Amino acid sequence: MAQTEAQTGAQGGAKSPRKSILITGCSSGIGEAAARGLRARGWRVFASCRREEDCARMRLMGFESPRLDYTDEASMEQALAEVLAATGGTLDALYNNGAHAAPGALEDLPTGALREIFEVNLFGWHTLTRMVIPVMRAQGHGRIINCSSVLGIVPMPWRGAYVSTKHALEGLTDVLRIEMSDTPIRVILLEPGPITSRIRANSVPHFEKWVDWQASPRRAQYEGSLLKRLYAPSGGKPDTFELPGSAVTEKLILALESDHPAPRYYVTTATHIMGTLRRLLPTGLLDLLIARAR
Repeated sequence: MAQTEAQTGAQGGAKSPRKSILITGCSSGIGEAAARGLRARGWRVFASCRREEDCARMRLMGFESPRLDYTDEASMEQALAEVLAATGGTLDALYNNGAHAAPGALEDLPTGALREIFEVNLFGWHTLTRMVIPVMRAQGHGRIINCSSVLGIVPMPWRGAYVSTKHALEGLTDVLRIEMSDTPIRVILLEPGPITSRIRANSVPHFEKWVDWQASPRRAQYEGSLLKRLYAPSGGKPDTFELPGSAVTEKLILALESDHPAPRYYVTTATHIMGTLRRLLPTGLLDLLIARAR
């Protein structure tokens, strides 16, 4: 089955085989939207998920879906091996997207919470990227796209753990892009603002695991702000400027298919605004504006 798909359209030399991409975090949100959008454009999509039950659901939707957990290096090796076996040893693009949040005031988050989120949101991305680079070097081309966030540009209260990983990812990706500039491998950042997804709901178990908010000196602030946001029915009202996951896919397509892709792509009005304010405002004034907006 996989071999037939890889050869679709290539019989008789009429067309080239479809380009292939491995996407992480496809169980919902940005990743699932990317998988659907790229498949519609003719890409061969390997839509990986952390949990086997989500992989099974993606397979029912017609996707090839290897299980890939950023905290499990063996699962990354196995997933990549499955992809390469299916394609005959090539991979045109990697889209690092899977991540989670661990909300809470930094003074209330144990360091273990930071270790856990960095393992998923940064270290695992680096591990998988290093596995893919030799494949792309050997085939003579490739694109590595990392999904950052507006929170990789500016900070935001209650999101210190996630903000830290995204700021680190920005630096890692910028350096990798420069280092790979003497190769045919292109490294690109996507920086979405508010996007409709399950990241808020998925962050609740991490919050409950790590934060004893009732014993916090900020208990009243939790009750007046973060708890309402986390436990709002059906995820609460959309954020200002919130867009569907397809908005990220539109920029992902540019990153993948442009002959000369930009180093980074902003997604949503919020990211454009915050990127401009980051450049123009003194740090103290920007801090004041963000603190008032929380």
